[in-house]
Amino acid sequence: MSRIIFAVLLVVAIISPAAVVFAVVWTAPPVTTPAVDGDTQGARSLPAPDIQPTTLPAPAFNVYANTLSGTVACPLCALPQRVYVPNSTAGTVDVIDPKTFQVVDHFAVGAIPHHITPAWDMRELYVDNEGSSLLTVIDIHTGRPTRTISLPFPYNLYFTPDGTKAVDVVERLQRIEFRDPHDWHLLKSVGIPWPGADHLDFSADGSYFMISTEWSGIVAKVNVNTMQLDGYVKVGGLPIDIKLSPDGSLFYVTNQGRMGVSVVDPVAMKEIQFIPTGRGAHGLQISRDTKSLYVTNRLEGTISVIDFATRSVVAKWSIPGGGSPDMLQLNPEGTQLWASGRYHRTVYVFDTRTGQVLAKIPVGAEDHGLTYFPNVGAYSIGHNGVYR
Repeated sequence: MSRIIFAVLLVVAIISPAAVVFAVVWTAPPVTTPAVDGDTQGARSLPAPDIQPTTLPAPAFNVYANTLSGTVACPLCALPQRVYVPNSTAGTVDVIDPKTFQVVDHFAVGAIPHHITPAWDMRELYVDNEGSSLLTVIDIHTGRPTRTISLPFPYNLYFTPDGTKAVDVVERLQRIEFRDPHDWHLLKSVGIPWPGADHLDFSADGSYFMISTEWSGIVAKVNVNTMQLDGYVKVGGLPIDIKLSPDGSLFYVTNQGRMGVSVVDPVAMKEIQFIPTGRGAHGLQISRDTKSLYVTNRLEGTISVIDFATRSVVAKWSIPGGGSPDMLQLNPEGTQLWASGRYHRTVYVFDTRTGQVLAKIPVGAEDHGLTYFPNVGAYSIGHNGVYR
């Protein structure tokens, strides 16, 4: 008899696999779920994996991905936010509390301080005293100078994105110097055979940088690995500040002589577009959401806003009563744009949502490359606070 029953079940199983599943489920012993203690959080259940093929595009690359959050990383988050302003003619630094728009400290530094540069790891600040061949080191905890570093005529100071090299822009001697950022010894000096080496920015992979030469209308390309000149682009006029586009494909260069911004393709090594902005186009700053580029028009007292998507000016803000906006900085949230007023002894604060001037803060003579610190980003590539 048992053989007959077994044969019948075998036939059913062969004819209907679903019957087997039914039999297993029906005859299986009940499963009990253990109670979870109210004071203990149980394991989080995960949804079943999606086994369907996906067609989602890869996320877009953004050079400034680490600056998008608007939040200063800790432990820097514990520091009081300050705006440090170098006054080139006065040889001083003014320190502003951005919450009150008041100058809360003032101290002497070297001769002709042009920019205040955050270190690559943001552990200290450097005042670039071009006239006295010194960096004044500012302690980020006290906001006060602590020592000096001897460096030839530092008009501007940068750090390679990997943090292994410092770049001293020695405009007076028509060269840049690669240095070890730990003990500052010289690695290699590279001649820039055009007058006015000023500002630079690095490629997305950090393998080269493009540097403006103000008095010659040239933007030069320097290889970071071999530490040698690799080519140049002639844009004419008076090229000044320079910024890499968020997608890493193009460089934007202000041109004070041509009254606008050159768009340079670093692969083809040519200017592919020119965007008129205003008289004396000078400083650049990328918006916190990286969709816009702010441009100071120093000779007409305005700020132009370029949309990266269309490469066109979409807004223009004016300073009531005029002014000379120069170098720029954003607050961490991206709601305030701070500008030094080179010829007006004034720092201007703009509301980036409306373009209105929120404050005019009196400072020393020829205020130049101010920095807002601490700020958002994983590391500093120098200048007056450019972060990635």
